[in-house]
Formats: sequence, structure tokens, C-alpha cells
Amino acid sequence: MEDAKAWLRRSSTDQERGEFVDPRDGSLTVAEYVERYWMPGVRGEAKTRKGIDERIRLHVIPHLGDVSLNEVSAAELRAYIVRLESLCSPQYARSILSTLSSVLETAVDDKRLARNPMRSKSVRWPKLPDERREAWPEALARSVRDEISQRHRIAVILGLGCGLRQGEVFGLSMEDVDHARGVLHVRRQVQIVNGRKYFTLPKGGKTRVADMPRSVADELVKHARAYPGDKVELPWGGPESDRERKKFGLVLTTKYGNAIAANTWNTEIWKPALARAGVIPPRVKGAKPWQWQAAPKDGFHVLRHTYASLVLEAGESVVTLAKWLGHSSPTITLDHYAHFMPEAGKKGRRAIDSLLGERAEESSGPNSPDSPPGPILSGDATVRRA
Repeated sequence: MEDAKAWLRRSSTDQERGEFVDPRDGSLTVAEYVERYWMPGVRGEAKTRKGIDERIRLHVIPHLGDVSLNEVSAAELRAYIVRLESLCSPQYARSILSTLSSVLETAVDDKRLARNPMRSKSVRWPKLPDERREAWPEALARSVRDEISQRHRIAVILGLGCGLRQGEVFGLSMEDVDHARGVLHVRRQVQIVNGRKYFTLPKGGKTRVADMPRSVADELVKHARAYPGDKVELPWGGPESDRERKKFGLVLTTKYGNAIAANTWNTEIWKPALARAGVIPPRVKGAKPWQWQAAPKDGFHVLRHTYASLVLEAGESVVTLAKWLGHSSPTITLDHYAHFMPEAGKKGRRAIDSLLGERAEESSGPNSPDSPPGPILSGDATVRRA
């Protein structure tokens, strides 16, 4: 009886504070809540929604789907994280946990949970490995550029010369090329979900203006003369058939005049070029056309890393590079690419030496002890410090 009275007093207090949660509202299982209340409210790009659906369906429901919301405890989550760490990479495990936390946070907003157990101090997410973005040596970048088929050479040029993402290259139109100002207007990308291609805004839903060096402009002119493309029509914003359709004259298309699908391009164009350049071994005899050695650090995105390294090594500011790359903040650019800045520490020492009357040219070494080692140029190729 006393326990019931105590519970009633706590409940009354929580009601006055607007914090009362009826335990019966948390009796829905995680699977039931996700299907009936959470998933219908998921928004975002089609590719984003597909990723969320896969994380929920493949990694949350099989492990926690039958558990009642109010029984998802910190202990349950700690055990779940151990299982996740044995099944996937830390990066992917964290994305799964982020999605699960969103589900539980929404349940709190819906007054089905008093608090989100993912926020418990004892629930520790997998740590991300301290991996630096790696750039290609200049000689290797030129080799891949020269080994890829002539029709697709412009993709490497735009990645190396302007830092465009793969989807942005596939979505670039000749109307986006401003020769007078020497810039590219990055206005769209091509994405594919469930085998269906569509146009959408660049990553983050933001357009931007990227610098276009003269060498890139010249390559674009030559490409347009050799491969004049037809206009390509695709849905805008998602692959659904009822979407508005838009038409653009794309810089790069298939030989049949279609927009390029990244998965096909990677196996039929990119991987063979990597093999010819010696980045990965040739395909094993008898292997299927798509069976190449995995090369996670040598995907198309390495061209963007190489572009960033060259621009920073040349002394361009991080703020300018962030703008060209489309980063929301220069802080992101610094986090990704600070190790490509060979002057890190040197300018500070020069200023102090000048203040104290010492000769700046006698300062020892290009980097301060705490600065991350950057690449140095040796002849025609970029050589990494040990």
C-alpha cells in the first residue's frame, strides 16, 4: 500500500512538472513503435532514408525489436554495443547507434519513455580510429588519369582539379561551367537508389561555387568537342516515378547518352583503371566482371583528398578551401586536412623569433614538435614522411 502511495505522489509531482510517463505507454515493442510512430516521420533525401531503413531493419530490429520500449535499459544497450562491434566497423556501428538513439529520443518526446537510455554514462559508443585522409602521390594521380578511358578522363580531372564529389561530377552540366569567371557552379548530383537514378542537390542540400583552374577549363573544352552529350531527364529529389522530372545537358554520360550510375562506373571504369595503374592487382582469372579487390582508400573520393592536399601545400587558406569543397565550416576542413599543411608551426616560430630579435631563417625544421607531419614533394611525386 505504501509503495502505491509513493508511486502516486511521484506521479502527481511529475504531472505537475509535465514529466509524467505512463509505464503502459512504453509497453510497445521497439519494432512496433518504429513501424507505427517513428518511421512514418523520417524525412530527408531518398538515399538517406534508404540508409536509415537498412540500419533499422538489419541491425536494430533483429536484436532489439521484441524488447518493450520501457525495458531498453543501459545494461541491454551495453550488451547490444558489444554485439555491434563484433559485426561491423566503428563508423557504421556509430551510425546505427545514432539512428537507435533518434528512435528512443522520439519516444521520450511522445511521453512513452521518461529518458533516453542511450544517454546513460555507462553506454559508451565505439571509438572512431584516428585515421587521416590520405592523398595520392602526384605521379600516381597522373597515372590513373592517363589509364582511365578517354571518355571518362574528365571525371578524374574534375575530382583532382576542382575537388568535386563523384555524384557532383556525374551531375555537372556544361551550363554550370563559367569560363569567364573561372568557376564551376555545383548545383546538383546524380544519385541511385534501388537501381533508379535521380537528380538532387549536392551533399547537405547546398549548392556552391568551386574554383576552376585553366587546365581544367581546357580539358572541359576538349571533352565537350569529343563527346557532345544529349540532355538527360531524371526525377528530381528522389527516384519515385511521380517526382518532377528535370533535364540537363550533362558533361559526362554513358556512350548511350544516359546518366552514369556510380556502382556500374566503379566496377567497369574505375577499378580497371586502378588495376592498369598498379593501384590494385588485376582481376583474378575467371572472376566475375564486378569481382575486384576491395580498395576502400582508393575510391573516387581520394581525388578530392588529393586536391585538398595540393591546394593546402600551395599555401591556400583553409577558409577558401572549405568554401570550394562545400564544407559547412573551416573547422571540418581543418579536422580532415590539417596534416597537409607543411607550414604548420613555422610561421608562429618566425613571429616569435622576430619579436625576440632572432633570425627567422635559423629556425629549426618546418614543423613544430606538436604539428602533424605533412607530405613533402620530391621530384614529380608526393612522398610521405614515415
